Amino acid sequence: MRKHLLITISLLCLCTAALYAQKVLPGIDVLEKRGFEGLKGKRVGLVTNPSGIDTHIRSTIDVLNEAPEVNLVALFGPEHGVRGNVWAGGSIPSETDPTTGLPVHSLYGRTRMPTPEMLRGIDIMVYDIQDVGTRSYTFISTLGLVMRACATAGIEVMVLDRPNPLGGLKVEGCYVEPGFHSFVSEFKIPYVYGLTVGELAMLINEEGLNRGEKGDQAPLKCRLSVVPMEGWTRNMLYTDTGLPWILPSPNIPDPMSAIGYPSAGIIGEFSNYVNHGIGYLLPFQVFAAEWIDADALKKRLDSYNLPGIAFRTIHYMPKFGSLEKKLLHGVQFFFTDYEAASLTLTQFYVMQALNELYPDHCPFPMEKTRMMDIVCGTDYVRVNFGKRMKVEDIVEYWNKDVEHFLSLSRKYYLYHVEP
Repeated sequence: MRKHLLITISLLCLCTAALYAQKVLPGIDVLEKRGFEGLKGKRVGLVTNPSGIDTHIRSTIDVLNEAPEVNLVALFGPEHGVRGNVWAGGSIPSETDPTTGLPVHSLYGRTRMPTPEMLRGIDIMVYDIQDVGTRSYTFISTLGLVMRACATAGIEVMVLDRPNPLGGLKVEGCYVEPGFHSFVSEFKIPYVYGLTVGELAMLINEEGLNRGEKGDQAPLKCRLSVVPMEGWTRNMLYTDTGLPWILPSPNIPDPMSAIGYPSAGIIGEFSNYVNHGIGYLLPFQVFAAEWIDADALKKRLDSYNLPGIAFRTIHYMPKFGSLEKKLLHGVQFFFTDYEAASLTLTQFYVMQALNELYPDHCPFPMEKTRMMDIVCGTDYVRVNFGKRMKVEDIVEYWNKDVEHFLSLSRKYYLYHVEP
């Protein structure tokens, strides 16, 4: 018995050691291992939020502030703030961080690009935020505007790399077209771009994509360095990394929500159409409404035989929002073969099925069309899908730029597929 117990304990220890050995180290840990190389003797600014942590769950703010080799002088907060205490869309004031005593400058609201006054006295700007891998999430737009401001001011930029929760192989959606650039579609890249934030920063910098929030200014190039991760490969989803998930914003509480965001976020622009889990426990993982027959919707979606995705019926009451305490009916979706599935087209197939079942429920109220267009980066999708509500009418256009982007982006890969 004792022998068997010792063998079991030894095997558990070996397994634990093996798991730890395979664990991904994000850029902040690699920077610390390198003795904060690149920051010594410089005055450092930091763009971050609660998702900027090391493998010991220490905030990057605290890691840099407590390192004797580093002179951290200012913090910069994107949407939701440096400490994550502001709800989506909420105004973020400039203030003093109570933990470090450092000034905190807001990069969301009226001021999205650092001003010369904010940058005064800074030699290098560090960026450390967990990306979600989808173009319409505003953190990468903040990165681009920080890079642009630093290029103008002659300030270095260092990106501490982190995993793309969608992996490094998924690329979906067309480029942003002229007239549709915005803070939720700042760069001429696909909707799902398959790069880590460090790789994306290099591509933006080298390919002249940093043309301002509306895409109408001359491109600027900053002095950029990327601290890569250790142990990450392109075929890893976040759950493969061994890293804890710290929600980068309130509605992305887990890695599945990050995967669900490009699958349900576009339909979510129509707040009066269907609920996509916001206000409930499954953000970006369901489609439901009071008027839906859950069994009929599941049956219709199953009839499409969509590769890599499965649906189940679900009934729930949102805990907050306009549909609070109202019983909703619909489907929850699961990716059974992630490689084969189309993330972004999921929501369009749901709209197609709902139109076939309930043709009187229009998903395109006139006052909401502009938001969908700038999120999609084009009006082609709304206009042509809206004619018949058939995915086949947009799928070729939606994916027309994928191969070009894959060819363009490969030269910026810092990581490759695990053999």
